[in-house]
Amino acid sequence: MSIGTIRFLGAARAVTGSCYLLALPKGKILVDCGFVQGAGDSRDRNREPFTFDPKGIDLLFLTHAHLDHSGLIPRLVKEGFRGRIITTTATADLIGPMLLDSAKIQENDAERMSRRSLRKGGEAVEPLYTTEDVEKVLPLIDRVKYGQPFDTGMGLRYSFFDAGHILGSGSLALWLAAPDKEKKIIFSGDIGKKGTPIIKDPTLATEADYVVMESTYGDRLHKNSEDTATELAEAITTTFAKGGNVLIPAFAIGRTQDILYILNRLVREGTLPKLTVTIDSPLAEKATRVYLSHPELFDEEAVRLIRGGTIGDAITVRFTHSIEESMAINKIRSRAIIVAGSGMCEGGRIGHHLKHNLWRPECSVIFVGFQAQGTLGRRIVDGAKSVSIWGEEIAVRARIWTIGGFSAHGDQKELLAWLSAFRSSPTVFVTHGEETAALTFADLVREHYGFLTHVPELGQQFEL
Repeated sequence: MSIGTIRFLGAARAVTGSCYLLALPKGKILVDCGFVQGAGDSRDRNREPFTFDPKGIDLLFLTHAHLDHSGLIPRLVKEGFRGRIITTTATADLIGPMLLDSAKIQENDAERMSRRSLRKGGEAVEPLYTTEDVEKVLPLIDRVKYGQPFDTGMGLRYSFFDAGHILGSGSLALWLAAPDKEKKIIFSGDIGKKGTPIIKDPTLATEADYVVMESTYGDRLHKNSEDTATELAEAITTTFAKGGNVLIPAFAIGRTQDILYILNRLVREGTLPKLTVTIDSPLAEKATRVYLSHPELFDEEAVRLIRGGTIGDAITVRFTHSIEESMAINKIRSRAIIVAGSGMCEGGRIGHHLKHNLWRPECSVIFVGFQAQGTLGRRIVDGAKSVSIWGEEIAVRARIWTIGGFSAHGDQKELLAWLSAFRSSPTVFVTHGEETAALTFADLVREHYGFLTHVPELGQQFEL
């Protein structure tokens, strides 16, 4: 007997756009509502009408703050959602700055596109959402702690447990009312890897009837943490010896804090000389403050290091606060380490720094996270000889480093290990991975554990 349905509205055979709709006898639930990123038509896809009525959604569960999971929430509220948004305490602290930053980008992009359109005799372009829309989101957020079960009163219980991906990231357990006994469905969220700097390792689940499982790195393995740190040190040492700058495109939440932590350790150990690191991202500064306000979520090593209220004492960290300060960075010709968003080079201040450094053979660009298909970062990683940045063709002559061990996602081995803890035999829906990665990982799940496994298409619905 069916107790409801699940429909896959995003991150189906793709890495971004996480959004899952549960239709239950007593209401409708969303898990995540994120941006599509990277694809050439991503801007248009984020503007497409929702395939459901936002007014009819009762609850939204948010697994973590990254925009590919949260970025469309202001639009959801703008179009009538008035339910509760349930997430962890740390994610609630991060989501405000994250969405406000996104709204400013939407407003700036719309203003720029409007000028172009009006000059051609066209119409003005409305932003996807505004800062005012984000302000209407924040009062809807309910904060919960890891491991505490709650009853919604609508035939649904829930609890979050630590996904070990970024601060506040959660895997979500839902217990659905059924005639005989409850059915349990787990949404993995983005699963971190063991040994990720600062935060604790992922918590494992052991029982479920259904699992919605990410597969970002379902077809590859990472280097270990020591090899990763060694390669980062080599990239910086080599670049400085040539008289160039080091650019690190990084997400403001998670990756930036990890990089600061590891650079601090490398300097303290004597592997690198005293460094000044410029973080060209106001959002990253706000996110770092949120990190420092949640020591209860740190691992033991991070607790020892971050007692002084900073992410390290061996490096000098400079945050920019204005466009003028950001522009001034581009006058530095040598020995600068510049960390800026976005992590996939799609918008944000990293574009300006690439424009001034990517053509210089003495410089380096270090990619420390996944680069989705269609993004500027992916084109550079894939070996493009030149790329278009802000309408100008820029030669790619800098040395390109891809250090996958910095990823906040577990690799193929770690994803399989996460599933190995299950004593039950759940039905597994493999999502949040490019098609090749998702299909490869699904085959491995069947081979290793014999679980019934699906790789949903976008919009596909399943009975529970």
